[in-house]
Amino acid sequence: MIAWVLYDIEKDKARTKVAKYCKQAGLYRVQYSCFLGTVNANELDTLQLQIEELINKDKDKVYIFQMTKKELKQSILMGQAFDKKMVTDEVRALFF
Repeated sequence: MIAWVLYDIEKDKARTKVAKYCKQAGLYRVQYSCFLGTVNANELDTLQLQIEELINKDKDKVYIFQMTKKELKQSILMGQAFDKKMVTDEVRALFF
């Protein structure tokens, strides 16, 4: 599935860790606090749990939206938008 993760997190440390977790899940950074990518249900559940542990539920905002490839292809991109080809179903490998 394709997932968007958008957030507005007050504390730098938590915000940095959320970005790190998004990257580890294989998401592509679209904007500073906005990630997009293909993840499976388990990866998305793990990411959600990781984020929930970090944020202040009274102050921070996190949105996770799911969409199909068809919906992504129908999206309208303007200006310096991301490349839709960056979001694929390819197997990802992480190297540390």
